[in-house]
Amino acid sequence: MPHRKHLFSLRIGYALREALAEGYDRRQLLRDLIAGATVGVIAIPLAMALAIASGVPPQYGLYTAIIAGAIIAVTGGSRYSISGPTAAFVVILHPLTEQHGLAGLLLASVMAGFILIAMAYARLGRFIEYIPESVTLGFTGGIAIVIAVLQIPDFAGLAVGDLPSHFADKIVVIGANLIQLDPGSTGVAVFTLAVMLLWPRLGTPVPPHLPALVLAGLLGWVLGGVGVEVDTIGSRFHYLLADGSEAPGIPPYLPTFEWPWLRGDASGQPLELSLSLISELLPSAFAIAMLGAIESLLCAVVLGGMSGKRHSANSELLAQGMANVVAPFFGGITATAAIARSATNYKVGAVSPLAALTHAVVVLMGLLLLAGALAYVPMPAMAALLMVVAWNMSEAHKSVKLVKKSPSSDVLVWLTCLGLTVFFDMVIAITAGILLASILFMRELAELTHVVEVTDNRDFVHQKLPAGWRVFKINGPLFFAAAERIFGELSQRTRDVDGLILHMRYSAYLDAGGLSAIERLISQCQQHDIAIRFSAWQFQPLKTLAKARGHGTSPLD
Repeated sequence: MPHRKHLFSLRIGYALREALAEGYDRRQLLRDLIAGATVGVIAIPLAMALAIASGVPPQYGLYTAIIAGAIIAVTGGSRYSISGPTAAFVVILHPLTEQHGLAGLLLASVMAGFILIAMAYARLGRFIEYIPESVTLGFTGGIAIVIAVLQIPDFAGLAVGDLPSHFADKIVVIGANLIQLDPGSTGVAVFTLAVMLLWPRLGTPVPPHLPALVLAGLLGWVLGGVGVEVDTIGSRFHYLLADGSEAPGIPPYLPTFEWPWLRGDASGQPLELSLSLISELLPSAFAIAMLGAIESLLCAVVLGGMSGKRHSANSELLAQGMANVVAPFFGGITATAAIARSATNYKVGAVSPLAALTHAVVVLMGLLLLAGALAYVPMPAMAALLMVVAWNMSEAHKSVKLVKKSPSSDVLVWLTCLGLTVFFDMVIAITAGILLASILFMRELAELTHVVEVTDNRDFVHQKLPAGWRVFKINGPLFFAAAERIFGELSQRTRDVDGLILHMRYSAYLDAGGLSAIERLISQCQQHDIAIRFSAWQFQPLKTLAKARGHGTSPLD
């Protein structure tokens, strides 16, 4: 069907081609430039903060927004998506960085990119719609909790060193060190948080985190002048100059090409590329790919609902995969579409993916021109920013609504995904959530299937039946979870009859389990000398029966 072609299409640059094919002039170009510049300014501090949260220096977040953002803009399938580092990856990337360093993170990102490309060519993009909302709300809520907890040391100025790998141990260590709370750092963090919460009330189009970070930087400078030192990007991070000396902050120049595994493990030494290393990183790469696919396609769906424009899910997966393969060779960490930045892009007037390309250029200019100023941004202010990001991504209002108004099965799935994400692993959470949701759905679907006697109903029985004959109507699908119960019930209710007619018009599905249950019912009827007939089969069950007959196993032979 032509109107569904975009669901299965796979073309590099699908979104850009579609936008340009509709007609593109200088007025639309100006709108794209304004939207891209706006989102680019927003993305600079966010990219830095998310890189820090992932355990790497802030410049690597900027590299991601520049390189991956540009590649996905030109090759992707979603017209308004803005791609770069996102908060959702923090729960995967932070422990990966702790264990394998930047090199392991980048190599896992490359592997994830190839997995995304394979998913695109397998045309798996449209299957995002089969992930229940209870699952997505559960793991995004869990991610938000983990991110918020990871920010507490910088928020409060705690000297905790490296945190343990398990969430419960993190809580214990942070709680034990809260007595060391630094008033200066906490004051800057609370001030930043207050500005971010109060700024929207002014009704200005300027995003709240920009004035919050600028004012926090000024506050940190004032505090430093009176002897109250607050940790900043410049004091925390350094880079090497050409003469071998160190400079504070982030390097104000373009990223260079380097093999990802040579950038240094947790101890700063290059990784030795081997099959065992790839096998060790594969679970993390798979988690990155799955989360990247879910987030990028959810973003495309949200933007499609806002704009009315179609997207190509498989083309978007392909672009995300290519970007995650290429960007790590230039220091870019894992990238995917960012829902908040993408929504802002559309709301400020973007017309085509050229706005996303402009965003990447603006981030590049920020790296080259503002690196010195960015070194003065306080680390507590970045922690406060990430706490707000975590709160926004949690979509707490949706979770509250789900708990209040949804069936208990959905609440159970949500709680399972939330708990497993926080205390174990996001891959385990998503896998367990989808499996649990599927099992509960099958149980509810099976309960909809029931059998009703219609022997005396003239809508179904149009002539007098022989003595001892009864008619039953089956409502609902006859799949493995329902068929055994239905035909077991029929067997109990028809022990003393001479003949049995099953009306099948209201049963539109039959699987192997249902076929096997029908065979057992027919066998039992034959043993008790009961005649059995079927009427009004629908197409799919007839197709299943015909296939079974072709292999000599049909119960109706």
